Amino acid sequence: MKVDYRTLYLKKRFALRISRGEISGGENLFVSVTDGALTGWGEMAPGVTEGAATVAEGRAQLEGFCATGLEGAIHDIWARAHAAGVGACALAALDMALWDLRAKQANMPLHQLLGLARRGVVSSLTVGINPPEVVRARVPLLLARGARALKIKLGSTDGIDADKAMFAAVNEAAQGSGVVLRVDANGGWSLKDARHMMDWLATRGVDYVEQPLVQGAEDQLPELFQNRALPIFVDESCRLSTDIPAFAHCVDGVNLKLMKCGGITEALRIVATARAHGLKTMIGCMGESSVSIAAGASLSALFDYIDLDSHLNLDPDPATGAAFENGVTLPADQPGHGGCLNA
Repeated sequence: MKVDYRTLYLKKRFALRISRGEISGGENLFVSVTDGALTGWGEMAPGVTEGAATVAEGRAQLEGFCATGLEGAIHDIWARAHAAGVGACALAALDMALWDLRAKQANMPLHQLLGLARRGVVSSLTVGINPPEVVRARVPLLLARGARALKIKLGSTDGIDADKAMFAAVNEAAQGSGVVLRVDANGGWSLKDARHMMDWLATRGVDYVEQPLVQGAEDQLPELFQNRALPIFVDESCRLSTDIPAFAHCVDGVNLKLMKCGGITEALRIVATARAHGLKTMIGCMGESSVSIAAGASLSALFDYIDLDSHLNLDPDPATGAAFENGVTLPADQPGHGGCLNA
């Protein structure tokens, strides 16, 4: 098999600010794997905590590994790459490209190859941390896009009063729309603030709170879990299926990202492990185009909650294949995962 690489800058329509900072765009690596007749596509969004801080670093990891050959089952290739130290985000690009190619070789949509139905729940569209006046202008644009659920980023460095003001602005702008509200603090709260905010948000109709405490503070989760006012999902705290048993007793669910776990192969294990522990499941995304979003959407039938929306905030999206219809990011109805770069 032949492996090729292409680097593109993905510019965000609106810069995204979360508790850890702001990003307006960045370079992603696109990986194609060809068997001579068919081509599978994958994508890497770099990240320091995802194993490759830059496109160059991720590409070097993949080139070194692919030189050893890509023979064997995809699960075996994943295990060899992981053992060789290929970063999760780089491995995700190769893994989804291999799954895309395998489904095309079988002439089946990837979701069907995996034994899954072509369905998905409503996907949240993200509202980044912004002043209330910006939020009031931004939310109507998301509603016009077809949003049926909003994920509100909180954990502002200006404190919980700023969080409350922003949430109130979102609530006001969404009034009467019937849109569902969810919150992601990205680890921006202390234990005390997390408890206070969860109590406050519970009286305002929020579905759940994601990553209330910073990664590394998992020892505080049992205390927060007791008498919690809202379900707790972990995101940054959950990278591999082997992470789950340590905190399964003190969370309600886990959010996986392909860039964090290394692609579809490990995503399937995370879901299985979460279900075995009685946890809810969610899939999210980083700064990804329709290539990676389509790969994630192929797994949609496995999740209780979905946040596959980053491609909707690109100007432009250099890829196609991740349709957003009636508030749902749909799995492809064609061979493969459906995502590919535009010509």
